[in-house]
Amino acid sequence: MTEPQKSAGAFAPLRQPVFAVLWAATVLGNIGSFMRDVASSWLVTDLSASPTAVALIQTAATLPIFLLAIPAGVLSDILDRRRFLIGVQVLLAAVSGMLLVLSHTGSLTVEYLVALTFVGGIGAALMGPTWQSIVPELVPRSDLKSAVALNSLGINIARSIGPAAGGLILASFGAAVTYGLDVLSYAFVIAALLWWKRPAATDSGLSESFLGAFRAGIRYTRASKELHVVLLRAAVFFLFASSVWALLPLVARQMLGGSAGFYGFLLGAVGAGAIGGALVMPRLRERLDADGMLLLASLLTAAVMGGLVFAPPQWLAVPMLGVLGLGWIIALTTLNGVAQSILPNWVRGRGLAVYLTVFNGAMAAGSLGWGLVAQQVGVPVTLVAGAVGLVVMGLVFHRVRLPAGEADLQASNHWPEPLLAEPVAHDRGPVMVQVEYRIRKEDRPAFLEAMKRLSLERRRDGAYAWGVHEHTADAQRVMEWFLVESWAEHLRQHHRVSHADADLQAEALRFHIGPDKPEVHHFLAL
Repeated sequence: MTEPQKSAGAFAPLRQPVFAVLWAATVLGNIGSFMRDVASSWLVTDLSASPTAVALIQTAATLPIFLLAIPAGVLSDILDRRRFLIGVQVLLAAVSGMLLVLSHTGSLTVEYLVALTFVGGIGAALMGPTWQSIVPELVPRSDLKSAVALNSLGINIARSIGPAAGGLILASFGAAVTYGLDVLSYAFVIAALLWWKRPAATDSGLSESFLGAFRAGIRYTRASKELHVVLLRAAVFFLFASSVWALLPLVARQMLGGSAGFYGFLLGAVGAGAIGGALVMPRLRERLDADGMLLLASLLTAAVMGGLVFAPPQWLAVPMLGVLGLGWIIALTTLNGVAQSILPNWVRGRGLAVYLTVFNGAMAAGSLGWGLVAQQVGVPVTLVAGAVGLVVMGLVFHRVRLPAGEADLQASNHWPEPLLAEPVAHDRGPVMVQVEYRIRKEDRPAFLEAMKRLSLERRRDGAYAWGVHEHTADAQRVMEWFLVESWAEHLRQHHRVSHADADLQAEALRFHIGPDKPEVHHFLAL
C-alpha cells in the first residue's frame, strides 16, 4: 500500500494553473463585492437616518442566503458547476450595473437599494456552496486542505482591501464609479470561468433529481445530532454578534464622526485582523479545543462591542475593529471546520448549505431585530445588550460541547450487492429492507440501545422510516426494518455507508447468536 502524498506546502495549490487563475479572479471579485457593500451601506445613511433602514441592508444581503442556501447546495450537485457559476456572475454584474445607473442618475432610493441588495444576496446564496464544491476538482487531494485555507485567506485579503478601497473611491469619485469597478471585477471572474475547461461529468446511472437530493439532505440533517449541536452553537453566536455588523455604519458616522472613507477603513481593519487571526490560530488550537475557541471569539467580539459604546477616538477604533476581525475569524473557522469534519463527502455540500442557512438566518434576524431595538433605545444601549447577551450565552452554551469530528467518514463499501431475480427499475419503490437477528433475551436491552444509535445512521443515509419488531412465536427472532423511497436511493445508500457507520453496525451485530450473519431481505412495493 502506498503512502498518501503529502502536501508540498501552504501555497502548493497555486502551482495548479486553473486553481491559481480562479483563486486570483475570486479575490478580485470579492474585492469588488466588498466595495459595492460599503457603498450601499454608506449610501443608505444618506438616504435615511433610520437605524431600521440601515439594518435592512444587512438583512437584505443575508436573508436570501438563509432562504436559498439549501436549494443552492442541491443545484451545485446536479448542474454543471462551471456554467452555473458563470450565470450567477452575470446576475451579480447586472445588479451592480443597475446600482451604477440609478446612482449616476440620482434615482437611487432606499427601496431600490434594499431590493437590489436582496437580488445580490440571491446571487451570493447560489454561488457559495458551488465555489466550495469545485475546489476538489482543481487540486490533488493532498493539497485540498491548503486550497481551502487559501480560499479563506483570499476572502480576508479582499476584506482588508475592498472596504477601505471602496470607502476611499466612494468619497473621492462617488457611488457610480464604485459600482462600476464592481461590474469590472465580475468580468474578470467570468473570463476566468470561461477559460477553465471543466471535464464533462460521467453519468453513473444514480444521479439524483433536485427534489430527491433535497429530501436526502433534509433527512440527513434531521438525523444528525452532531450537526444539530453545530447549528445551535452557530445560531446563538451569530444572533448576538450580528448587532455590531448591523449598526457599524451608524457607529462610524454618528458615534465616531467618520466619513465614508473612515467606514471603509474600519472594515479593512476587520479584514486585517482576520488575516492576523488566521496566522495565530494554529497556536491557539494547541491550547484550546473547539469550545474554548468559540468562547474566546465570543469574549473578544463582546469586548469590542462594549468598547465602541464609549465612542473611542478614531485612531483607537481601528485596532479595536482589528480585534473584532480576530474574534470573527476564530468563530467562523471553528464552526465551519467542525461542520466540515462531521459531514461525509456525499452530503457535504448540502450539510454546509444548512449551516449557511442557519448562519445567515441568524445574521438576518439579528440585524433586523437589533436595528429595531436601536430605533427605540439608541445605538449605545443596543451594543451593550448585544455584548452582554453574547458573553452570557457563550458561557451557558459552552456546556453544549461541539463534536470532536474524528470519525472515519470515508465510504466503507462493505454492503454486498442485493440479490435480484430480475432487473429493477431505479425509480421503483418504496423499498423495504428487513434484517433478521437472533438475540438472547438477557441481551435485549443492550441490543436495543445499539439499535437506537444505528437507526440514526439508517436515516442519515437514506431511510425515511425505521423500526424493530420481535417474532410472536420466537422471542429471540428480532426484525429490523427500514423504508427507502426508491431502488436507486437504496443503491446510493450502499455507497454512503461510512467506516464509522460500519462500526455502529458491528456493535449491534455482536449480540447476534446465529451461526450465520443476519438474513437481509429486500421488498418492493407493488
